[in-house]
Amino acid sequence: MKGIDKNLTKYSDPGFSRYVRGAFLASEGFDTTDLDRPIIGIANTSSDYTTCHRDMPAMIEAVKRGISQAGGLPFVFPTISLAETLLSPTSMLFRNLLAMDTEEMISAQPMDGVVLVGGCDKTVPAQLMAAASADIPAISLITGAMRTGSWQGERLGACTDCRRYWNQYRAGTIPEQDIQEIGQSLCPTGGTCMVMGTASTMACLTATLGMMLPEGATPLSGSGDRLRQAVATGRCIVDLVQREVTPCMILTRPAFINAAAVLAALSGSTNGIIHLIAIARRVGITLTLDDFHEVAQRVPVLVDCKPAGKGYMEDFHHAGGLPVLWKAMESLLDTETGHVNGQRLSQILDAVSPPEPWQDTIRSLDQPLAPPGALCILRGSLAPDGAVIKKAAATPALLKHRGPAVVFDSPDDVTERIDDPALDISPDHVLVMRNAGPVALGMPEAGSLPIPKRLAAQGVTDMVRISDARMSGTAYGTVVLHCCPESALGGPLSLVQDGDIIGLDVENQRVDLCVDEQELVRRKEAFIPPPKPERGWQRLYADHVLPAHLGADLDFM
Repeated sequence: MKGIDKNLTKYSDPGFSRYVRGAFLASEGFDTTDLDRPIIGIANTSSDYTTCHRDMPAMIEAVKRGISQAGGLPFVFPTISLAETLLSPTSMLFRNLLAMDTEEMISAQPMDGVVLVGGCDKTVPAQLMAAASADIPAISLITGAMRTGSWQGERLGACTDCRRYWNQYRAGTIPEQDIQEIGQSLCPTGGTCMVMGTASTMACLTATLGMMLPEGATPLSGSGDRLRQAVATGRCIVDLVQREVTPCMILTRPAFINAAAVLAALSGSTNGIIHLIAIARRVGITLTLDDFHEVAQRVPVLVDCKPAGKGYMEDFHHAGGLPVLWKAMESLLDTETGHVNGQRLSQILDAVSPPEPWQDTIRSLDQPLAPPGALCILRGSLAPDGAVIKKAAATPALLKHRGPAVVFDSPDDVTERIDDPALDISPDHVLVMRNAGPVALGMPEAGSLPIPKRLAAQGVTDMVRISDARMSGTAYGTVVLHCCPESALGGPLSLVQDGDIIGLDVENQRVDLCVDEQELVRRKEAFIPPPKPERGWQRLYADHVLPAHLGADLDFM
């Protein structure tokens, strides 16, 4: 059953279900001619809380226009919206809830296909997870990045520059008035962060997976380019319905390996690793940390965007955007993967020219921005199931380091003690934070711990930091993330004590707690797990969330 008669309400009388459905739709002005067309749902994640999606209403109108032009009938429906900076304790806690919400609405309401309109960090992966599970024709459309701002003649972008200036403010080198002025200049338009943070990374990965139009990752929010992408997306979803192409036909293992390669070429957000693993799991594909490490070792960094570079998403877009990057790294990609536009990647690239010499944002393989290995997977006694470091955004001198630990029991503990003048801490110490993994706290972006004010005032800009938390894609530094098993489940992080020596050796993929095994056994016997939330979504999440190295999805999804 298709169209408006799909997913009938259960009244024990299908004829009555169809009849009463038509009666109520008549109240909205729909007649039988309308309802004989393919029904296309449009998942709307706009919210006053989600500032990245400010321009979404205009985009949705453009999508509706494209659907109508192609002979479909658009139906907009809301889902929850995940505002990265306005959710506590973290939007990651609610990624799986949005995925569940979206999947259920796709599966419960009559629609032949769906356009997933998102943008902000966790929104796009949640929608892709839902699309993979619902498996009806689907296409992703993102809001696009902000334009850059300016302060005292310097070009600014959220949120890498947010962090850089905030760190200078903490060090006492920027006065209060200036930091307030900068705050008014960092986010000048609607849209997602204009650096290669999680939102921009996921946009590029989604298009590489084949679930977005090839040119859809980089047009800026509010631009004519972005609105034209919205119209084209509306036309494309009707075509997908007519061709009966579903996500499971597009989301193949080669597509995920291509996405991992693009992640490395972008020096993209470490969050992309967790999200890709979760999406792959939804279609029954095993994607591992080792897959990402292997791919990263053969793919250099080719895109000059902050935080690994100096540019912004608008530079990437003006240089030709994602198709030109694909062309530059064509020899490293499986070009037989399929896309929502009905073409193979090889066919798309037939019409794309290599990077133009007038720009230096998209580099060639023989003149990369940085060598292979932008993202590294670590293992060792501190993370036997794996950890992640963004090598391209770290301090080279700290990539091999031994130092004593200073341990914090939670992000709140960091807040309370990091600037305590009595805290015995030097630049050689290793900052360790626990109880910030999926079970403990939903895995917030707290891994990039602040440098203690006393050290920041002395000019210290980086230290080795280790946790079971995540880090924003806009952040930088020598930060070891996603340590598994997490501390709340008795992982090695839970056993670290102040003064323990920790060894980091990125070249050899090691992160180790240098403590006698018998002492660790003794400590583990004394381990008491932190209490779980008592009720609601947070209790369900804590009881069923998978570890980070398996994608942090719910075990029953």
